[in-house]
Amino acid sequence: MLQKISITVLALFFTLAGANHFFSPGTYLPLVPDYLPWHLPLIYLSGLAEMLGGIGILIPRRRRLAGWWLIAVLVAVFPANIHMLLHDVPLGGNHVPAWVFWARLPLQGVMILWVYGSCVMRSRPLTSLAKAAPGSQGNP
Repeated sequence: MLQKISITVLALFFTLAGANHFFSPGTYLPLVPDYLPWHLPLIYLSGLAEMLGGIGILIPRRRRLAGWWLIAVLVAVFPANIHMLLHDVPLGGNHVPAWVFWARLPLQGVMILWVYGSCVMRSRPLTSLAKAAPGSQGNP
């Protein structure tokens, strides 16, 4: 039951966050580091990636792959978090205290662990879990 709730919350979070890239792309423009090309297409691409992952984890046969996909997305957008910290990027035109940017850095790790625990680790087939268990058949 708890896993279903976790997956549903993750799916809603990533799907809605990804959709917001299309509804409010200007909000994300200051977050894209200057050294990256094609800022607006990257915003749309990252939004699409989040939406695909969010929808994908709702499909049991695709959950593990979608979980890895979302972990890759979280790693890929991590430089934007560092960029916000180093350049004091305003969010929505408002100044943000530095502690918020510092807090976002480990939060990315928490999100990765959440996705891994809910979608990757728990989506392994029971047969592979039994094979991995000490003392189970197939293990010396």
